[in-house]
Amino acid sequence: MKKPQIYLDTTTVPSAYFDDRAPDRMRLTRSFWDNGAPRFFMVISGIVLAEIEATRNETLRNNMLDLVADIERLEVNQEAQALAQEYVSREVFPERYFADGLHVAVAVTLGVEYLASWNFSHLVKVTTRREVNLVNALKGNGPIEIVAPPEF
Repeated sequence: MKKPQIYLDTTTVPSAYFDDRAPDRMRLTRSFWDNGAPRFFMVISGIVLAEIEATRNETLRNNMLDLVADIERLEVNQEAQALAQEYVSREVFPERYFADGLHVAVAVTLGVEYLASWNFSHLVKVTTRREVNLVNALKGNGPIEIVAPPEF
């Protein structure tokens, strides 16, 4: 049986793995990584890599790069760019959080079933899930489940 795919949001999943300022979140992220993630085929995109590479803390940056080194990278294509812009134009995501919409759009346009994130402000919330999937249906795309790591 084919494993379902899960897209990892950058700054909230790989960084939470190392963030000892939030011990519960770090513990839950590591539990996800050890127990939940092996049931999935994990993917990231060039956006994720760019965000990790922009991390100022060199140790954290290198740790995150090592953590995601063997994860398949998805391409950001024109279809994803257009879908992300549609999310913004329909006010699912504010313009200043276009990158959040682009994470979702990359996953959606490439058929990824899940997006894991700790971002409860813009991603992991009922209204975002509902609105993203409404736009997806209107544009002929399938749904995506946007969830926090402990949900696995």
